[in-house]
Amino acid sequence: MARVIVLGSLNMDLIVETARRPAVGETVMGSGFRALPGGKGLNQAVAAARAGARTIMLGRVGDDGFGRALLDLLDRQGIDSTRVDTDRDAPTGIALITVCAGDNTIVVASGANMTLTVDAGDGPEILAGDVCVAQMETPTIATAAFFARARRAGGHTILNVAPALPVPAALLADTTILIVNETELAALANTDVKDSDDIDHVAAVAAALVAADRQVVVTLGKRGVLSLARGHAPVVLNGHRVDAVDSTGAGDSFVGNFAARMALGDRPGEALRYANAAAALAVTRRGAAPSMPTPREVRLLRGE
Repeated sequence: MARVIVLGSLNMDLIVETARRPAVGETVMGSGFRALPGGKGLNQAVAAARAGARTIMLGRVGDDGFGRALLDLLDRQGIDSTRVDTDRDAPTGIALITVCAGDNTIVVASGANMTLTVDAGDGPEILAGDVCVAQMETPTIATAAFFARARRAGGHTILNVAPALPVPAALLADTTILIVNETELAALANTDVKDSDDIDHVAAVAAALVAADRQVVVTLGKRGVLSLARGHAPVVLNGHRVDAVDSTGAGDSFVGNFAARMALGDRPGEALRYANAAAALAVTRRGAAPSMPTPREVRLLRGE
């Protein structure tokens, strides 16, 4: 069975809820403070493991309480964490998250995540068919080395361009599946894309990023997901109607579950449908990593 190998960030999410966001210079009262495991890399690894894929995490944490808590979580989820290094000089990354009316704003202090070196791309051994996943919360030089090695080995490479940062040409060339939301698509294509835009406009912008061996997937929030591949008509899946509580982990749930279903042998279309449902479920509960659904929950939402 193929594996999911995730290179990425591990953060502790510090979350506070508020009825409204403060204006500049203003203080508002919040409630419901929680400290929960997060970071896009960790979230996606947890999502993949809960979906049933053998999962390996590559990354770096600080030598502190947050770092030890994140390593403990990986172990409890059955994720191989032997390639998560401990940095004795930099703190574990954190994310300050404000949740308001089901949506969120996030400020990240990367800490040890940004001390990850190109050596992270050297192991473990990648086998043909393995699904290798990365985001933009760790140095792109390490991701580029990881993806280059994956392509040489015959693995799949999934790049989630989150947050929206420039992608080096060599890294993009080694990406077989590019996953973005509307904001990230706009930044990557250097054009205007809004979440209210017609799907045809979003598809036209995304089409410029499609290559002979690269599929582009655009997550559309509650509207669903759009997928484009050369030689195929665009695929649009409508979103599932759910009661949103916290959208923090939705994108990571999509990516991790999509990767897992590919590793488990699904065709791309079926993996897309599964991940679309898993992303919807993630917004129905609070937190990022803790909100990742199980296969049983996905089947129930899909009426199976």
